[in-house]
Amino acid sequence: MKIVFHARHAELAADFREIAEEKLRTMERFSVTIERVEVEILHELNPRQGKRSHRVILTSHGAGPLMRAEAAEFNDVAAFDEAIKNFELQIRKHHERAKSHNRDTLRNRPLAVNE
Repeated sequence: MKIVFHARHAELAADFREIAEEKLRTMERFSVTIERVEVEILHELNPRQGKRSHRVILTSHGAGPLMRAEAAEFNDVAAFDEAIKNFELQIRKHHERAKSHNRDTLRNRPLAVNE
């Protein structure tokens, strides 16, 4: 999975990239094909938007489904945490839909006849 960062009107924290990459890599445990994830960080310059001045938008691209999650909080990491929760819910939902729920057990299978 390729991770692309875009920062607009924002200075990223030194450890933000490492945190974001680590959390996005954990999404690979779901067998959903995602080739690229774009992480867009926006900073609102309006001082009245202080509590929600940092916005993070996650967008997936690739052969799998198009997913988009966004969140706004007081700093970049908090906004990313909120957005990754929404992103994970979408991936989990897609994974559950694609999973085979064929409840075939040994009791329901016909007996094999040995000749």
